[in-house]
This record gives sequence, C-alpha cells and structure tokens, in this order.
Amino acid sequence: MYLAVAMEYTVEKKTKYAVVTTTSAKLNTANAPDLKSEFVLLTNDGSKNIILDLNSCEYCDSSGLSAILVANRICEQLDGKFVLTGLQPEVEGLIKISLLDTILVIKENIDEAEDYMEKEAE
Repeated sequence: MYLAVAMEYTVEKKTKYAVVTTTSAKLNTANAPDLKSEFVLLTNDGSKNIILDLNSCEYCDSSGLSAILVANRICEQLDGKFVLTGLQPEVEGLIKISLLDTILVIKENIDEAEDYMEKEAE
C-alpha cells in the first residue's frame, strides 16, 4: 500500500515576491509533487519571484531536489528570482554534493533572503 503525504507549507505573498515555507521535516517522493504544483500555481498567478524557506526540512531526496530545480527554472523563464534559505546541514550537504549551490541563490536565513529580494526582484 502506498500512502501519499501532502506537503505541509505556507505561502505568504509580498509585493515583489512570494515566500513558501515548508513545515514538513522531509521533502521527498511522497510530497515533492505538491510543492512543484504550488510553484506552478504561484507563477501562473503572477508571482515570478519566490523564496523557498526550508528551515523545518531536515531531509531531502532527489524528488525534493527536482522540486527545487523546477521552481528555479520557472522563475528564470519568467525573468524572476528564486532564493533558497534555511538549509539544515543534511539538506545543505546534498545540495553541495549535487553542485546545485553553484546555480542556486542560497541565503543563510529568511531575513537575508528577503533583503536580497527587495534589492534584486522587479
């Protein structure tokens, strides 16, 4: 039996950007599709700048990385910005091993991410 677990997150729309904050400890095969869908909905609704706050996320698999890359690609296609923040040690390690830290904008915390968006986002 396969049990799908919905991704738990909040979305806060600001003037220049949207902040998606995960509240799940894991971003994996079971819930990454929900997050991908949210990114598509946000961008279809006019948000081309997105901050993804993974402060609560302690584990991420390849499906989770895929969701992150989808958000990054969608924002780039719309000439927007995508910022990742709140990385826990295990998730940060996976991102570095995958060399995604070379293509993603990563900020230490939500305050730095929001400061970046206020300056860089159109």
